[in-house]
Amino acid sequence: MMLIPENEVLKQELKGVAERYDNKRSALMPMLQMVQSRHSRISEFAMQVIADMLDIHPVEVHGVVSFYSFLNSEPKGRFIIRLCRTISCSMQNKDRVARQLENDLGIEFGQTTGDGKFTLEWTNCLGHCDEGPALLVNDKIHVKLTPEKVHDILEECRSTFGLHAAQKKEGGNH
Repeated sequence: MMLIPENEVLKQELKGVAERYDNKRSALMPMLQMVQSRHSRISEFAMQVIADMLDIHPVEVHGVVSFYSFLNSEPKGRFIIRLCRTISCSMQNKDRVARQLENDLGIEFGQTTGDGKFTLEWTNCLGHCDEGPALLVNDKIHVKLTPEKVHDILEECRSTFGLHAAQKKEGGNH
C-alpha cells in the first residue's frame, strides 16, 4: 500500500474546494476555513498552494489569514475557547468565569495548554448580551455561564477529545 504524503492530500482537498467555486477568488474563504478546520491552523505551505490555485499573490492570502481572528497561522489548541469581554458580560460576572477557565486549564488568556488541547482567547461581542457571560468553544456557543458550568464544559471537551483520540487509534474518521 502506497502512502500519500500529507502535503499532497492537502493539495487534493484544496483542489476540490476550489473547483466548487470554479477556481475563482470566491473560493478563498472556504479554502481557508477547510484548512483551519482540518489542521487547526493555516500553514505557509497551505497559503502558497491556495494563492497558486486561485492565481492571487500569497500576500493577499496571508493578509486574510492575519485579519480574521478565527483563522490562525500558528498552532492552536483542539478546542479554542473565546470568552466575550464586552461590558455586558463584565456586568454579569465574566471575570469569575475567566478566573475559573484559567485555574482549570492552568493557562492565561492568549495561551495554549501544553498538551495542545485548549487555547484561551478573548473575543468581542458574541451576540448574546442578554444571556451573558457568553463563550464560544470552537463553533458552539455557551451562555449564562458560571464557574460551575465552566467545569462541565471543559469536561465535555475532554471527553469528546478522548473519543476522537480513541477513534483515530482504531482507524476511525474523526
